[in-house]
Amino acid sequence: MPAATDIMTPLWRGVVVLRVMTAAFAIAMIIVHHSGYVRPGWGWVALAGIAAWTVLTCLAYRDERTRRMPAILIDLLVTLTLMGSSALVLSPEQLAQRTPLLTTVWVSGPVVAAAVRAGPLAGALIGLAVAAVDIWLRGSFTVSLARDTLLLVGTGFVLGLAASAARQATERLRSCARTEAATAERERLARSVHDSVVQVLARVRARSGQLDGEAGELARLAGEQEIALRSLFSTGAPGGAGEQDLAGALQLLAGPRVEVSVPARAVALPAADVAELVALTREALANTVRHGGPGAKSWILVDDLGDEVVLTIRDDGPGLDEGQLAEARSAGRMGVSRSIRGRVAALGGTLTLATGPGRGTEWQVRLARVRHSLLR
Repeated sequence: MPAATDIMTPLWRGVVVLRVMTAAFAIAMIIVHHSGYVRPGWGWVALAGIAAWTVLTCLAYRDERTRRMPAILIDLLVTLTLMGSSALVLSPEQLAQRTPLLTTVWVSGPVVAAAVRAGPLAGALIGLAVAAVDIWLRGSFTVSLARDTLLLVGTGFVLGLAASAARQATERLRSCARTEAATAERERLARSVHDSVVQVLARVRARSGQLDGEAGELARLAGEQEIALRSLFSTGAPGGAGEQDLAGALQLLAGPRVEVSVPARAVALPAADVAELVALTREALANTVRHGGPGAKSWILVDDLGDEVVLTIRDDGPGLDEGQLAEARSAGRMGVSRSIRGRVAALGGTLTLATGPGRGTEWQVRLARVRHSLLR
């Protein structure tokens, strides 16, 4: 999307500018020191290689389609090759005396590009590879080489952190833009539907108490659809990329015999977790109808405690005892064991069951948010 390109483009422009500036410095150093080289001719060849490769990499890094890791790795190999050509141009004594290599600071190009493209680890590893070739050419590890190594690795790591932060900010901005657009469209549809469909369904539901038989049943169904539509349009927006509002999703389960109580604000969780919680809630509601009959009533409550979310599902059915649960497991009826307990275990949450003959059934699911923040 354009937003992502706009934010990352300045960083890549910086990569191109750095590549050009360091190439100009390397070329100037070759011109200044060429008379002292053991093989001056190879020095001019290296100069031409640095100039030509700088042009090619700048063209590649200016285009979003070609600024990929394979291109950066090729850039690294060419850079290290030109760096290694210093062994042909400089004498062993010059290398040992810290005479500048042909490439000098130009070797930082692939380090910076890798950091911007793939983050801190890639930047640090590329910087370490460049430093390793420098140490190999010098034949010893000195304080100066240790300083250069620290600068290369540190630059790659810090710049990679900055690029990753910019990329995450881009994604959040893009997610907010999608959410805002979806919310605006939801509100537009809500106004349109409320002025027509919802009002008609509300009038039909209001007459349901005065009708019997099939007409009364149709009026009751119309009332359920009215509640579902109102819940749909009151659903909160998701909290971010890959997230969904648990409160809004559970509101869609509301009906004449199911009351839903949720916070006024959105309860954002990963979309996959919301789907699992809704599925286990449906299973609990189905158990209520299965054991308590169609007249049993259920209540769904969501508490957002910040670091964890608590989902409670309670009914006024006949309740269960341990013997019934054991019998269900032995008979292969795994609704409770697999659909509720299994789902909660897979989510890494905790489940509490409070029930007994004549006491109804209450499920309480506690899901920590700390786990999700660590995964992001």
